[in-house]
Parts: sequence; C-alpha cells; structure tokens
Amino acid sequence: MKTIEFADGTVVPALGQGSWHLGQERRPAAQEVAALRLGYELGLRLVDTAEMYGEGRAEELIAKTLPGERDTLYLVSKVYPQNARRAALRKACDASLRRLGVPRLDLYLLHWRGGADLAETVATFEELKTAGKIGAWGVSNFDVTDMEDLLRVPQGERCATNQVLYNVASRGIEFDLLPWCAARRMPVMAYSPLGSGAGLLRHPALREIAERHHTTTAALALAWAIRAGGVIAIPEAGDQAHVRTNAQALSLTLDARDLADLDAAFPPPRRKVPLDIL
Repeated sequence: MKTIEFADGTVVPALGQGSWHLGQERRPAAQEVAALRLGYELGLRLVDTAEMYGEGRAEELIAKTLPGERDTLYLVSKVYPQNARRAALRKACDASLRRLGVPRLDLYLLHWRGGADLAETVATFEELKTAGKIGAWGVSNFDVTDMEDLLRVPQGERCATNQVLYNVASRGIEFDLLPWCAARRMPVMAYSPLGSGAGLLRHPALREIAERHHTTTAALALAWAIRAGGVIAIPEAGDQAHVRTNAQALSLTLDARDLADLDAAFPPPRRKVPLDIL
C-alpha cells in the first residue's frame, strides 16, 4: 500500500476517494454508497468532501458509508471562503460534522482563498483543533503566492496540505508549487487526477502504455499522479467497477520508459503558469 506522511506524522493512503458529484441523484444512492464502501475495503480509506458538494448532500451520503471503526478512515471536508470568518466557520464546521454524523474531522480545508481573512481563518481553525472538532487544517486552490501569504500569518505554518488540480495533462504545479510544498513536508492533494470528463483517458499515449501493463488508462493516470510521493490523489468513482479500476493504481509501478513517453505526450512545464482550477 502506497502511503503519504503529513508533517505531524499522520500516515494516509496515497490514493483516496473524492465525492464532488456524489449524493446528487446522478446515480442511485445505494450504488454510490456501495462504491465508497468497496473503496474502503480496497484500501482507499481517505475520503474527501465539502459543504459545497451538493450543498451538503455529498457529506450526507458519506455518512451512510462510514465504518463502525471510525479511526480506520481519514475524513476530509472543506469550507466555503464566505464562511471562513470566525463565527461562520465554527457554524459551518458544526454543520459538516452534523451531516457526516461524526464528532471530528481529520482534516478541514479552506476551499479556495476568495475574500477570506487568512489570519482570522487560521486562528479559527486552531480553535477548532483545540476544541477537538478537527485534527488538522489546510487549504485548497492556493498558488505559491497564496501559500506565502498564508505563512506570514500567525500559525500559518501549521497548514497540513494544499488541495489543487493535478493530472498528467495539467502539470503546472510541478514548476513551483509542488517543490515549494515538498520543501515544507506538505503533501499535495490532487483533485481531478483523471482529468475532467473522459477525454484524457482516451488519449493514445495513455492507451499504449496501459496496454503494455495490461491495465486501464485510469489506473495508469492515477499511478502517474502518485508516482513520486508527496501527492495524494482523490479520484471520484460512483460505481464499484470504477473503484476497482482506480485501486489497481496502488500496485502499478511505472518505469523510465513509461515516464518518458508520458513526458513526450504531456510535457512538464518550463515556466510559471497560472494555477489550474475547476
């Protein structure tokens, strides 16, 4: 099992599960519940959600999947920036805990910077930690300049992670953000590691390399995302077949030829590029 260690020593799977579109009647709820539970069984025991996802419906769906042994699962949620002031943040956290049916989040993220007062947000995150309502906090969709601003506020260095868009076709963070985080022992969480839509998974280069390994393009793309450590990928899968495919990435190792072929098809950045956001 590939794992990632946070700066505080917490170890989590390098491959988890996302929930952006879950709980929104795109599929039968029972199908999505079964998919998440299968993921836990296969080792994908980090699950990411947010108050934004279906305005809480994804959190409510996840509540139906949580195992009795709560400490075997790493639970992540996110707060809107407009709810990141002290009173609103405390209220938003309580609402997420209520929808999830748990007393504590393992990790709580500011979903994007927006107009949030970083000093007030960080201070409130720390209050929530002291109260035992969250284990750690982090951010999402922050570029290097945002991260540098964050570290200037009191206790900003306690940020556990930055969740950003990252996949083989969207590699901009490799130029600056990824090494910036690595230097501070701050894992990056990669959302949309399979791209947006199915286009990436049909790319000829991915198909050719996947065939060499007798696997799927999805497993290949995920194995690439977590190839070097320091990255936690959180693909969404609403059915059990896709979960099984995603889990194959945990046992797939890419060789130098694979990586060179992917670099040729999807060149790494040679300069600073704007942060990709969905």
